[in-house]
Amino acid sequence: MKRKYLVSIIIFVILIAYLVIPSNNYLLNTIIHLKPNIDDYEIFSNRTIKTSECQPWNIGKNYNKKHIPENYQKILSDLKTVAFLVIKDTTIIHESYYQGYSDSSYSNSFSLAKSIISLLIGCAIDDGFIKNLDEPVSDFIPEYKNNACSKLTIRHLLTMSSGLNWDESYNNPFSVTTKSYYGNDINSLVYNLKFMEEPGKQFKYLSGNTQLLAIVLEKATGEKVSEYASKKLWIPLGACSNALWSLDKKNGEEKAYCCFNTNARDFARIGQLILNKGNWNGKQLLSSKYIDETTSPASWLIDERGKKHLDYYGYHWWLMTFRGQKVIYARGILGQYILILPYKNMVIVRLGEKRCSLKTDNKPADIYVWLNLAMELI
Repeated sequence: MKRKYLVSIIIFVILIAYLVIPSNNYLLNTIIHLKPNIDDYEIFSNRTIKTSECQPWNIGKNYNKKHIPENYQKILSDLKTVAFLVIKDTTIIHESYYQGYSDSSYSNSFSLAKSIISLLIGCAIDDGFIKNLDEPVSDFIPEYKNNACSKLTIRHLLTMSSGLNWDESYNNPFSVTTKSYYGNDINSLVYNLKFMEEPGKQFKYLSGNTQLLAIVLEKATGEKVSEYASKKLWIPLGACSNALWSLDKKNGEEKAYCCFNTNARDFARIGQLILNKGNWNGKQLLSSKYIDETTSPASWLIDERGKKHLDYYGYHWWLMTFRGQKVIYARGILGQYILILPYKNMVIVRLGEKRCSLKTDNKPADIYVWLNLAMELI
């Protein structure tokens, strides 16, 4: 019995010693919080994406008159939905909120933020801060200038074809993704990435690509990502609430691959901007040409399985076909979706704490639930 007690003490001491090593400090947060949550802006430092004058959505004359059918209630509950919003012809047709959430409640975007970064890259090109998508990343990040990474371009990052060695795993407490989420020096992680394969050949989804794009944005514009997002998107879009971008530490760097926090109505503005091909109330916020490119498949790449040409991803935007028509969407790991249906002039936002673990052709299976539900509601 004494020996078991001694072994337990030794293990405990070793664990504490391991945790106090500076590079392992993130593990304490990992242990405390266990897994990412849609309310994690409450545990992180944040930078405000400021808005100015609210431009409220139109409310349809049949707003919420059609209730969600009973056969959808179970999956809404099982996947812990907190918001479901349908906008057609720039008018709110339906919105439902659950678990105490409302039209002003914040939710973490998770990887929806990647699609916002893509739009900001388009803005930076329009502003002349970035020459074009084939400009080398090393023009902005000197650490990449004198090694194999000098071949890397902005287009490689946008199309998730960098070939870098980022471990895309939230479930592994020792992965670089977990370190970036709970750690306090996110840029050092991406500065140390190395090539595993030649860039521009194969799609491989890596959050580190988006973080590199954020560094490029900051170096190119001379502004923090949140400041540039406020000026180029949030204020012109007439967002009704300031948004929050979670940081790696106080006054630190935006966790750009995730962690943009706002409400369903303001998330929908991003979808409407795509639907409008970059135009908002008559003002072109970024070029329609860039919108067309970013929402077209990077078909020159081989897909993640190495079996066919990529047909489901553009420049940080996902693509699919539904009922024979094109759907553009952004998605986050816990079932955050902005779904854009050009043929219906419709935007759908679904926020929640879970998504279906099953996938069909690289799409979480629940995406069809939200699309079919929206169709019933209109």
